[in-house]
Amino acid sequence: MAAPSSPPESSETQPALLIVEDERALRRLLEYQLGKHYQVRTAAHGEEALDQIQACPPDLIISDIMMPRMDGFALQEELQANKNTRVIPFIFLTAKSDDESRLKGLRTGVDDYITKPFDTEQLLSRIDRLMERTQVFRTKLNAEIGQDFSERLMPRSLPKPEGYRTFFVNQPREQGGGDLFTWTEPEPGVFYLTLGDVMGKGLQAKFYAYTFLSYIRGTVHAMLEETTSPSALMKRVNDVLLSDEVVEETFASLLIVRWDAEAHTLTYTNAGHCHPLLLSSSNDARIVEPSDLVLGLQPDAVFHDHSLQLERGDALLLYTDGLIEQSLQNRSRQIGEEGVLPIAAAARTASEPLSDIIQKIEPNTPNGTFDDDLLMFWLQREKE
Repeated sequence: MAAPSSPPESSETQPALLIVEDERALRRLLEYQLGKHYQVRTAAHGEEALDQIQACPPDLIISDIMMPRMDGFALQEELQANKNTRVIPFIFLTAKSDDESRLKGLRTGVDDYITKPFDTEQLLSRIDRLMERTQVFRTKLNAEIGQDFSERLMPRSLPKPEGYRTFFVNQPREQGGGDLFTWTEPEPGVFYLTLGDVMGKGLQAKFYAYTFLSYIRGTVHAMLEETTSPSALMKRVNDVLLSDEVVEETFASLLIVRWDAEAHTLTYTNAGHCHPLLLSSSNDARIVEPSDLVLGLQPDAVFHDHSLQLERGDALLLYTDGLIEQSLQNRSRQIGEEGVLPIAAAARTASEPLSDIIQKIEPNTPNGTFDDDLLMFWLQREKE
């Protein structure tokens, strides 16, 4: 007995095709044949097609060349002139002997030709091949763009004041999300550390994180002439986030730390970000809990400064949620702050503390590695 066939793919997940053909019978035939495999929309000429494309861009266009009002060449030229539509795969339907049209189409960016009369299986094969090639290209391009954004969201070097050691790890997963970290030294021995996470995943989160990071850098540099308070800086960043149309309706968690390496003090404000871990040389490890509202929610949000004193041998671990939200082997729970705390405390005496933390957690994960972006920054006052 034959095995049951797989259920048809939901129309919501099928690629969308636009057929542009002035001959009604051929247009309906293509709609019927291709509608078994794709979402299909139709247009009788280029102007109608252009209206549909502007309203809802398809994944691929199949167009006749000779049509009234706007022919296939004019339609393709309009699409090529728009950066949002020039990447849509485009197939021309053409007569067998129309070599001149083929050459003209190739010069204007047409991806493929189907010769009339055509075989349905050949047409489906061409469509599938072109869609697959386009998807591979987009995946590769997105990965390259994502990697470029990831590099721009991270520092090229670390602060290295005398009497301290610092470590940094950034392990993005594929396109990753909106993790960011930056620092500045406005005066010798005084550092402002900024670590945050823009809500979301993929390229959109990275784009907003990059834009957001630019605002943070500009705000810190401008306001340090007026105040040294991290909470005042946070308030200004929140105001910018709520007033700028580029990043409006964007939410972010953020931690701003003023680190005075001469006085060995840390003054910080936390806008909904992961709690830092303070690892004392007296074997007292604790979660630094005070936190205020996430950025981008309320224009009248209030942020508070908190202070810590670093004794000899003390360390502070800053991180994003990829560390504490990692599932353990049975996937019944996440490691959480309480799970990371003793591992981080034990790493205080390690030569490479962040590597030590990773090596102790990864064997207990379902896949032997972290599932999400992993970002950690470690600063530690030396014992002597």
